[in-house]
Amino acid sequence: MYLYIKALHIIFVVCWFAGLFYFPRLLIYNREAQDKESPEKEILSKQYLTMQKRLWLGITWPSAVLTLILGPTVMFMGSWDAMLIHTSDANWLWIKLFFVVVLYGYHLSLHYIYKLQQANDYRYTGQQLRIWNEIATILLFAIVFLATVKSSLSFVWGILGIVILFIVLMAAIRIYARIRKK
Repeated sequence: MYLYIKALHIIFVVCWFAGLFYFPRLLIYNREAQDKESPEKEILSKQYLTMQKRLWLGITWPSAVLTLILGPTVMFMGSWDAMLIHTSDANWLWIKLFFVVVLYGYHLSLHYIYKLQQANDYRYTGQQLRIWNEIATILLFAIVFLATVKSSLSFVWGILGIVILFIVLMAAIRIYARIRKK
């Protein structure tokens, strides 16, 4: 039974991340639709708001909740909870759990932006949302590497890798912004 629960946990993590990767794009597109002329602005905005609602409430939130239920279930069924308490080899798991908590914070921040846009409040620019969009990628790298390598020593290399990834992503965003302006 443990392996089935673990498989379901992984499936819902993948579904959740699919939502976390695509949903901010819809926020960006909807924000940028506000700069269009009527009636294009209203048509696009209505469509993006509908797409946001379906993705966010129909896929991303349910996947986040099921991930939150299945994750601790896997931990307890696999006796990982004992490892957290009784061994020093669990530092990587504590660090991974920290990143998971940050990921849920990121999820809640997207929910805040979703609520703003649903109320026609567009206080973040497309560029700001593009940068915010990359946070899920950085957290995915951190969590997967920690869960796979299972070493807190790798955490140092992981942080270095995340910093490099962040720099590359920010450079890509700037290059894309220049290309779009041309």
